[in-house]
Amino acid sequence: MIDIMLAHAYFLREDAAEQRVMKPFAPLGILSLSAWLKRRGFRASVFDATFAAEGDFERAIEELRPPVVGISVNMVTKFAALRMLKTAKAAGCRVVLGGPEPASYAEEYLAAGADVVVAGEGEETLEEVLAHFLHGSTSLEDIAGVIWRDTDGNTRRNTPRVLRKSLDDLPEPDRDAIDYTPYFRCWEEHHGVRVMSIVTMRGCPYTCTWCSHTVYGESYRRRSPALVAEEIAGLLARYTPDALWFADDVFTINHAWIFELERELRARALSVPFECITRADRLTPDVARALASMGCRRVWLGAESGSQRVLDAMRRGVSVEQVEAMTRVCREHGIEVGTFIMLGYLGEKDEDILATAHYLRRSRPDIVLTTIAYPIKGTRYHIELGAHAVVPPQPFETWNDRNHIVTGRYSDRYYWFANRFVVNEAAVGRALSALRKNVLRLPLLWAKARTARFGMMVSRLAGSSV
Repeated sequence: MIDIMLAHAYFLREDAAEQRVMKPFAPLGILSLSAWLKRRGFRASVFDATFAAEGDFERAIEELRPPVVGISVNMVTKFAALRMLKTAKAAGCRVVLGGPEPASYAEEYLAAGADVVVAGEGEETLEEVLAHFLHGSTSLEDIAGVIWRDTDGNTRRNTPRVLRKSLDDLPEPDRDAIDYTPYFRCWEEHHGVRVMSIVTMRGCPYTCTWCSHTVYGESYRRRSPALVAEEIAGLLARYTPDALWFADDVFTINHAWIFELERELRARALSVPFECITRADRLTPDVARALASMGCRRVWLGAESGSQRVLDAMRRGVSVEQVEAMTRVCREHGIEVGTFIMLGYLGEKDEDILATAHYLRRSRPDIVLTTIAYPIKGTRYHIELGAHAVVPPQPFETWNDRNHIVTGRYSDRYYWFANRFVVNEAAVGRALSALRKNVLRLPLLWAKARTARFGMMVSRLAGSSV
């Protein structure tokens, strides 16, 4: 007998993009919830959907018969989550939804059958909801951080839950609740290494307009460096990963914390290759040195655009020059740089994309990942777009926020060419930096960039704006 089955709705078999990359990570969010609930005396089970096959969730429900099912949902996993919700309700389960997606579409998820939507951090809220369903010891009306329907069918939004001040009193994720074997097998088969993820912080205090703060708010809270070092030591001893992925929003946000973690790892004689995400304005030569000494092999920087005008519109709070300078600094310390580029932001013009391409050629990041800007409900970008963002007139279960039609910008075909253009310009920059090695490859890269640029011009002149 269990009290709750915790699940996420990410099925690798349904993600064509990830199938080309094959770098899956365990669902640390629900593993953290599992650890908290078990500490509080509840019997929790975890359904890990990542490598699950068709029908596995239904079979797990039939076998365990959980009275309550908690599902973590984001924009990408919405469709699978709605199927899982239907399956759980058909089996007579109470269903609680959490994660970054449901709170923004609470009316729709409640109409689809959810009993409760959790808004914000989940540990204490889910604990109280579970007590309500299992023992009737807490009224839904008295639980902060939930959205629900009363007996008259009215949607009730309770007072938001106050974010916890300290993360040090949280247990480590309940990694025993899942089988890591398929993760390691996948990584080893496709990349020759086994990689694990770790989270040390919650929240992000920055104001980028397109970024959702639904769960952790515009906050910054972090576990102490000593506890993080102990967790790393445990992971290395038990799982022997070849590398770690720090899944924090801004890993180097606190420089004192970074230097203390460096000391804690050195005191334990620990060193393991890792990757992390940060911002250029939270990097310095000293921080880059510390990252390198701890084993950092790659830093991901959110450049987003090479146009300062676009960066300012995004409220990024960083300059193109800062990103370019910190890319050089990381390279000087032997750290690769991956960068994210967002195309199609409201107001972006052809000349802004040219500026982005020129920036990439100059800075020569090792990897460039691009996306087309889309408005996530609840973000400043979604609000600023207003009438420019049109949701297709289709049932809720058939679309997500990526399907918004944004009027007033260039066509999808234009951005297909724009993507090829900026990626190839970055490749030209890398080839030029090692000209003797790339003397034969450089003309091909240059031709690809020019062809993509020509495609952009033709698409634009053809009256391709929406």
